[in-house]
Amino acid sequence: MKLNGYICIYLYALYTNTISSSLSTGSGGKQKLEIPDSQNNEANFPRFAEPIPNITVTVGRDALLACVVDNLKGYKVAWVRVDTQTILSIHHNVITQNPRIILTHNDHRSWYLHIREVEESDRGWYMCQVNTDPMRSRKGYLQVVVPPVIIESLTSNDLVVREGTNVTLQCRAKGFPEPYVMWRREDGNEMSINGENVNVVDGEILSVTKVSRLHMAAYLCVASNGVPPSISRRVMLKVQFPPMLSIPNQLEGAYVGQDVILECHTEAYPASINYWTTERGDMIISDTSRAGDKYETISTNSGYSKFMKLKIRNVGPNDFGFYRCVAKNSLGETDGMIKLDEIAAPTTTLTTELTFLSKIKNRIIKKPNQAIVDYTDEWRNGENDYNGDYMQSSRSPPSIRHPPGAFHNTAIASRVLTAVTNRNEIFIRLISLISCTLFIQFYFMRFMTSVTVNR
Repeated sequence: MKLNGYICIYLYALYTNTISSSLSTGSGGKQKLEIPDSQNNEANFPRFAEPIPNITVTVGRDALLACVVDNLKGYKVAWVRVDTQTILSIHHNVITQNPRIILTHNDHRSWYLHIREVEESDRGWYMCQVNTDPMRSRKGYLQVVVPPVIIESLTSNDLVVREGTNVTLQCRAKGFPEPYVMWRREDGNEMSINGENVNVVDGEILSVTKVSRLHMAAYLCVASNGVPPSISRRVMLKVQFPPMLSIPNQLEGAYVGQDVILECHTEAYPASINYWTTERGDMIISDTSRAGDKYETISTNSGYSKFMKLKIRNVGPNDFGFYRCVAKNSLGETDGMIKLDEIAAPTTTLTTELTFLSKIKNRIIKKPNQAIVDYTDEWRNGENDYNGDYMQSSRSPPSIRHPPGAFHNTAIASRVLTAVTNRNEIFIRLISLISCTLFIQFYFMRFMTSVTVNR
């Protein structure tokens, strides 16, 4: 079959050469058939100037095969598809009926075979022939690569499963070369597969044993084969489970008049309906449109988790007791109790007095001389010619003006100073008594030890 194809090419070349000669001489003249000299001199034969390179083209692009022949003279050039024995072109003429095939040439030396919008079926060997005897030829390979494509009919869709079941996700892809397929989480977190935490699972199959809510995520099937672009398919895995509830503090304390916040955390899928009830079972409904409402409920969602808060403003005697946090979905219901107890309100008078005494102590006791001198120098009356010496001056010292906020009642300041000083003295005496007791105890133990040794 292959030999017959080459014979056909040669005969067709001779035929076209004969027709062109007859047209040039006219119908009445002699037909002159130009046949190359058949002597064995190699210089008279055509020769290929360079090999036909193998080329790689992405499907859908254009391909170009080049055949360069020197010393062609009157010989003919033909392009042939080797695997199918299809004649594509002979000299200046395209023989094939494929509209995507185009032939161009340059200076009777370079012959180009163009294949537009290459298809996978175009992959194979192509031969450039010259009708010498024996025939001369060169071959080049056209490689057609195909970027990966995910086969939708063989790839998993979004799944909703119950917690604790086994799950298998599959992803099929095609392309040339054969694509490499892997699975990963869309958020980039690790996957817990058979007790191991991994970032990527190789292969078309992703199997999860006893799926849990931690597996709930979007998964990406990624296919690549070195031919851009890579492609991915997103599969959402949703895991159903009944509500679960946790309470950070089951006992809260507040005093009358205080604002307090109760917290409750829940997890559920499908999403649960959450609400608060009082000790009597009444549902607490907050109206955020009304400012200063007694109750305010706050809910924040994060995936399958929900964070609930109940704010109680201006707690009164009737607000103490139990509050219930409730979560419901189609798979179940759960609740939790929080007790709100009354605590004593802080004493503001005692706090004020302690703060006041601390300020006075830091100002007078720690640096008494410096504080008094600075105070006097700053508010001295410059109208008197007082020289600063109480004992030698014949006149009494000048009056002192009190700065803004200073005490005008000397008796009060004196009593405060005396109280602070007495407290410091009591503290020093207590330290001395403790030290003396430890000293006596130490020597008594040494005495008892020595007596025991002498015995």
